Amino acid sequence: MQRIITVLCLVALLTGCATLEAPNPDYYEIESGRLPAPDVTLNIPGLGPCTDSPDRSLRLDASQPVNVLVHGCFGSSGNFRGMAQVLAFHGQQTACFTYDDRAGLTESATGLRRALNQLTEQTHSPQITVIGHSQGALISRRALTLLALAPAERETDLRLVTVSGPFDGIAAAKTCGRDWLHVLSLGVLPATCHLVTGSKWSDITYSSRFIRQPGQLVPQVSRYLKIDTDERGSCRRFDGARCVENDDIFSLAEQRNALVESDSRAQRVEVLAGHVEIVGDKRVAPAKLIAVLQEQKVLNPTPPERVSAFSQLLARVYQDDSFLNQGSLKSRAQP
Repeated sequence: MQRIITVLCLVALLTGCATLEAPNPDYYEIESGRLPAPDVTLNIPGLGPCTDSPDRSLRLDASQPVNVLVHGCFGSSGNFRGMAQVLAFHGQQTACFTYDDRAGLTESATGLRRALNQLTEQTHSPQITVIGHSQGALISRRALTLLALAPAERETDLRLVTVSGPFDGIAAAKTCGRDWLHVLSLGVLPATCHLVTGSKWSDITYSSRFIRQPGQLVPQVSRYLKIDTDERGSCRRFDGARCVENDDIFSLAEQRNALVESDSRAQRVEVLAGHVEIVGDKRVAPAKLIAVLQEQKVLNPTPPERVSAFSQLLARVYQDDSFLNQGSLKSRAQP
């Protein structure tokens, strides 16, 4: 029984996690693009540049909006380096939030909320947009709910974007959420779930309080864009023509939650894309996400005279020369 439970937990709790990569000095910097010149240097716990550089000082123009990116399971700030360069190209500055992947999701969300409060208090930014992917989507939304945490002293327009978030709980983790199995296993099941993934195991199951009671967004949130991905048939990695690692992680049912979507500020968009494909990685450009964010006016439009330069940036950042072909970005971005 114990061996079976251990195997079930390993499969369930590691589903949806990115492949953890060692920091690479080649990815410690981003191209400044059209970013405004920084006039402040901040040291806020959890917040830093969207790179894997050990220097976590955040350099910003304190008067301009900030986009805060929140990675998913086993991720890092460096996973969003490419997206940060996309935003920089369009004159939009970023910060990335990092957290303990084994901590409870409410604990991580509280850390993010505290970091956002400090960012608000230490700058004059008129707007902060929080963009979270996968597990980071759950953390991002919870951070902007009525947590038992003092609000920032100065109010800022807050906006939320979640991408591929399993708001109805991770289906593969149902075993860990079945209380009767906790008793039947004589405590082995919850102990194994905790051993595999830490305290967060109790937050990601369909029956958890975190999922069943998602909370209300704070009044300062003016808009919530919820991007769900239809991941069926997607592939993360090929060996020639054969898919050796699929990118179908969360079903649409796992991403839907009536309590989350009933908020009048929420707008849901569905995209045909794989789980990692939608946000990209160090070798895959997030063409579909770029298209959605521009359509929804989260990402500034690309001026016609700079489309070629943007394609060159994507080819350089993601090491993919196909973006140099005319119309390549537009064709890839079709949902």
